[in-house]
Amino acid sequence: MGDNGQVTRPASARARLDQVCAAAVEVARDGITEVEPSDVGDHLKAVAEGDRLVTHYFECRLPGYRGWRWAVTVTRVPRSRNVTICETILLPGPDALLAPGWLPWQERLQPGDLGPGDLLPTPPDDERLAPGYVLSDDPAVEETAWELGLGRSRVFSREGRMDTAQRWYDGDHGPGAAISVAAPAPARCGSCGFYLPLAGALRQSFGACGNFYAPDDGRVVSVDHGCGAHSEALVETAEAAVDELPTIYDDSAVEELSVSRAPGSVEATEPGEPYGHP
Repeated sequence: MGDNGQVTRPASARARLDQVCAAAVEVARDGITEVEPSDVGDHLKAVAEGDRLVTHYFECRLPGYRGWRWAVTVTRVPRSRNVTICETILLPGPDALLAPGWLPWQERLQPGDLGPGDLLPTPPDDERLAPGYVLSDDPAVEETAWELGLGRSRVFSREGRMDTAQRWYDGDHGPGAAISVAAPAPARCGSCGFYLPLAGALRQSFGACGNFYAPDDGRVVSVDHGCGAHSEALVETAEAAVDELPTIYDDSAVEELSVSRAPGSVEATEPGEPYGHP
């Protein structure tokens, strides 16, 4: 079936506005009996829906329904001046406050929503996974399955690995993280002794941090991620200038001082003292 939208006009474009139905504003207002009269505001417009079929729109003043409109459809039989009400409904306007669109629970999930005891079934057609009997395109997976003689029912597909690698690289453990940007340029995880490379196709780009003191301990980090806990990080201490102390004595000159001798400390060539000492 083709799209006939270009050759089919809407009813309001085909029909001519019936003047009798368009003038029945108060009849349409009185048809809104679900709320108090004060909850019905000004008349906004009248739209022709068909032959002798007009919808009147009124402002809605109900709390919490900003931008909504009361819609009352009226009609009349041919050659009659009596207008009757077909239906009354509350509709959102162009700037109405609406609730977010409904999403399936699989699309509403966010990282970290899964808690203890929760189950998250993986769809059978998840593009991140491929059947285990198909080569996984990852040498490490194939080698392990061959050595153990076992296999998993599903393994990472190429698309799944690429999406995961991009998510890790753009996240808080990639080169663009704040802690990585603030770290010294040589302090990259790839050259750190605590860096544990992953196996398989992601080995060249990612690994796990094993430094107990690092903020990324136990997490997957990119090879060009970095932090201040790098194994080869050295603390460089700047040499502080030593202030020159003021001179407290001057040994460049000799100053003669007269010193009195203690009793008994006399030279042998000196004459005896009156106390009888030789």
